[in-house]
Amino acid sequence: MPRVEIVQLLVSPVHRLAGRPGDGMPDVPPGELVTTAEVRAGLGLVGDRYFNQPAHRNASLTLMAVERLPQAGPADLLRTRRNVLLRGVDIDGYVGATVFLDCGTGPVELQVRSAARPCAWMDTTVGPGAQRALRGGGGVRCRPLTDGILTVGPAQFGVRGPAPPRHPTHGG
Repeated sequence: MPRVEIVQLLVSPVHRLAGRPGDGMPDVPPGELVTTAEVRAGLGLVGDRYFNQPAHRNASLTLMAVERLPQAGPADLLRTRRNVLLRGVDIDGYVGATVFLDCGTGPVELQVRSAARPCAWMDTTVGPGAQRALRGGGGVRCRPLTDGILTVGPAQFGVRGPAPPRHPTHGG
């Protein structure tokens, strides 16, 4: 099993990137970057804005590879609004797979459902040209399949297999 690093974790109770990117970066209160996050199967990260939101259950947790970020600015989830920043795995290549992260307390299984496409806000929050630079590398949207704990620091990464078949009648 490959070793990876969880560089940052973001649990944000409020959706902050609303309105027009040209209006500038909104104020972000302290405390959204955490060292430990609780994952609940089918629900997301406890305390996050997408936790137990029916419209987001199949994509309630987002992962991003630090290696994909433009080098112009600091690696920071406050700028990308993803939940988990990883080093050591090109997570964008795992759409359709079931993967796991184990920080030492047991594996957290995640169904990698789709790409997390970068929006126009990336040019404001990350830097000019970031939206284009992150196409195909803006991270992935996942459905948590098991409960568990994610912690900043070293972790084991692995692939359990392809994602379970989608059920169109159940929101896919």
